[in-house]
Amino acid sequence: MGYQGRQLVIPPQRDLNDRETLVSEHEYKRKTCQSAAVFNVVNSIIGSGIIDFSLVLLIKGGALSGTDTYQSLVNKTFGFPGYLLLSVLQFLYPFIAMISYNIIAGDTLSKVFQRIPGVDPENLFVGRHFIIMISTITFTLPLSLYRDIAKLGKISLISAVLTALILGIVITRMVSMGPYVPKTDDAWVFAKPNAIQAVGVMSFAFICHHNSFLVYSSLEEPTVAKWSRIIHISIVVSMFICILFATCGYLTFTGFTQGDLFENYCRSDNLVTFGRFCYGVTVLLTYPMECFVTREVIANVFFGGNLSSVFHVVITVVIITIAMFVSLLIDCLGIVLELNGVLCAAPLIFIIPSACYLKLSEEPRTHSDKIISCVMLPTGAVVMVFGFVMAIINPQDCTHGQEMFYCFPDNFSLTNISDSHFQLTTQLSTLNISIFR
Repeated sequence: MGYQGRQLVIPPQRDLNDRETLVSEHEYKRKTCQSAAVFNVVNSIIGSGIIDFSLVLLIKGGALSGTDTYQSLVNKTFGFPGYLLLSVLQFLYPFIAMISYNIIAGDTLSKVFQRIPGVDPENLFVGRHFIIMISTITFTLPLSLYRDIAKLGKISLISAVLTALILGIVITRMVSMGPYVPKTDDAWVFAKPNAIQAVGVMSFAFICHHNSFLVYSSLEEPTVAKWSRIIHISIVVSMFICILFATCGYLTFTGFTQGDLFENYCRSDNLVTFGRFCYGVTVLLTYPMECFVTREVIANVFFGGNLSSVFHVVITVVIITIAMFVSLLIDCLGIVLELNGVLCAAPLIFIIPSACYLKLSEEPRTHSDKIISCVMLPTGAVVMVFGFVMAIINPQDCTHGQEMFYCFPDNFSLTNISDSHFQLTTQLSTLNISIFR
């Protein structure tokens, strides 16, 4: 039997239930509107995915099993071993995402504060380590202490607006800076032998499965049909933004493109400095969404889904503190995104939702949902295994904290390679004067 025309509602479940811990009694009675849910999903997708079918499949699995959390769905489908495996993955993915957001905030905001007139770039208080610590204490920790994810709806809207501003800056610099940045010889090669590594990074970016049930439960009268509409809107908006970011960024820097796009821009660029500020604020606004999930996993595994006010605060502080210290030790974003994508995001996106649906659904084998699920499951396995092997054999280069060579017109060690490079860097010198200031 198909789902078309049916309004499936996931019934509440007492065990492994996140409503009691994440949605207050008062807020639960007047759930968030669909627009707030859209902003929460878009914020989760842009900050950290785009997998339309898989998201809908996940909620369908919940409807078939009568569960309303990712953990309870897997527990009902595959028992405690499956539940434990999912809990580990569902904790690691957002936790590593929190680390990556700290790295981004430290990298981008430190360059913003170093541009303040009279500030010494070597000053400890504008360094990435201090920025990570102070932003954690004053910004991400207070936001992460909320118990109700619905309260992040307006924050997600702010994040979406800032993302639009950042996109405008990236497009502007593609037009004004792109022609002056030398293109690599293999700039237009469609794919290389290690292309599967990119799938790992995209898997990291293209996921919000770990908090889908949380957003779903915040809807008024949640149904599969309503969730599908929200997902389709969110996916279209997010896909459009992600494609623009990727295209404009690569057209500007081609083979020199870094894991963190803002590492490619010159520090003297005032417009990009504003973009860095917006970007840093955006990732800090996305951070609490990931912390909600890590805390929920711990609450479900060790506390039966319920956290007292004291444990709520203690666990939140411990999670955020550990993430902060790890991010202080790691400064290369690319490898973090890559490994998190292949080891955590791939099974959460491709393997587990498909496996749950295939085991629960009584649809015929020729049903479209089952056919796609049969394709997604082995795809996830291939990405996970080969992506990890390639990440170890062929790690990404990282130029964290280094000014790119095209920002130094007098760097003769690079510009004397050829006349064309000399001309390009001379043009960049003019660009620095006429555009960046």
